[in-house]
Amino acid sequence: MNEYLKAVDGLPLIAKILLAIFVGPIVYGIYRIAKGKTLIGILWIITVGFFGIGWLIDIITVIMSGKPTVLV
Repeated sequence: MNEYLKAVDGLPLIAKILLAIFVGPIVYGIYRIAKGKTLIGILWIITVGFFGIGWLIDIITVIMSGKPTVLV
């Protein structure tokens, strides 16, 4: 899973923002699983980023810092 983290972290900022907007709950749910937060990652995927609130927070944190920072 370290390859996945390196791949996502190595993307250009615009690609990370587009991923966060269009498929964010899936991409960043898997990102959380790869970081070792398995339960949070699975819940993130199933609930679409905790019913959209976490998804919006992911978009904001990706814009601000280049990666999700909440519950990671």
